[in-house]
Amino acid sequence: MQTIDIQRVRKDTPGCEQVVHLNNAGASLMPRQVLDEVVGFLNLEALTGGYEAAEQREAQIARVYESIAALLGCGADEIAVVENATRAWDMAFYAVPFQPGDRILTAMAEYGSNYIAFLQVARQKGVRIDVIPNDEAGQVSVEALKGMLDERVRLIAITHVPTNGGLVNPAAEIGKIARDANILYLLDACQSVGQMPIDVQTTGCDILSGTGRKYLRGPRGTGFLYVRRDWIERLEPPLLDLHAAVWTARDEYVVRKDARRFENWETNYAGKVGLGAAVDYALSLGLDPIWERVSSLGAYMRSCLGAIPGGTLHDLGRVKCGIVSFTVAGIDAETVRKRLLEHKINVSTSPVESTRLDMDERGLTRLVRASVHYFNTGQEIDHFCRVVEQILAG
Repeated sequence: MQTIDIQRVRKDTPGCEQVVHLNNAGASLMPRQVLDEVVGFLNLEALTGGYEAAEQREAQIARVYESIAALLGCGADEIAVVENATRAWDMAFYAVPFQPGDRILTAMAEYGSNYIAFLQVARQKGVRIDVIPNDEAGQVSVEALKGMLDERVRLIAITHVPTNGGLVNPAAEIGKIARDANILYLLDACQSVGQMPIDVQTTGCDILSGTGRKYLRGPRGTGFLYVRRDWIERLEPPLLDLHAAVWTARDEYVVRKDARRFENWETNYAGKVGLGAAVDYALSLGLDPIWERVSSLGAYMRSCLGAIPGGTLHDLGRVKCGIVSFTVAGIDAETVRKRLLEHKINVSTSPVESTRLDMDERGLTRLVRASVHYFNTGQEIDHFCRVVEQILAG
């Protein structure tokens, strides 16, 4: 297996000289190659005009779809690029033709935005939401899922890596169950794409949503959607425009046949080429080496935090990723975040609203979330843990 040249990737990352960035599950640091593409495209727009810049870079823009397809193991016609992962997820979810009595199966650690969408559709269309129990490790129970299937299940929708808790849900095992039962399977891969290898053929999902800003290290305001080819024309998007469809006669329109039916006409082209550069950068390093390093750094952080009296880890799952969730005795999570920021250490916090079912079940209200990436170092983690100890000491 190839190895990552840490000195090179840190040199490629200007932010490494400014901060200890442990907020990669929020928004990672862009490498200069991504920054150069975004700024270069904006400069071209300023000098030549927005439409003209897009026309000049038409081939580069088309390659973005090919890069994402290579990342996910699918065809470029199965990819849509939109403004964020939530919009990508929404465009697919709200296209599902739910009927009264249909069931949605989801996870205990499902993300808040997704669950709100479930609730809205349940109110509007009489759909039922059923939550798959966790197994003893705290991840989706595959055995429980099998026992919940019937002819009314219209959709299985799972967050692959939840916003907190560190776990990696068994996406491929769920995919096999969904495929065997011929049930539509929607995978929110917002926090797993770029952190670990994901092949949609292996995972078995019919739909996958992802973002640029997190582990892919792309610009904010970029996201993408994969829709399996044999599902594309069975899902009419909830919103259409002159990009997604063609107005063929006074009272007629035809929706395009590829996944770009889920896009809209106006888009951030500078962000799009930046996203393509971020995907290419990740592919050049290799997703297997990235995952090996991220999971190793995550395990090291857990071992260091676990040795601090007064620090409590809250991670779940048989497989744990680069997201580490914890609390500090007697100090609320936001105060910990702000104190770390004073030392130029970036983390985030995760409130109960983000994963209400999971956090209510565990009696949690807000967690500190530290998320490592391959450009982080053991020395940075040691420094982070020393500062946590200082915060505890007052």
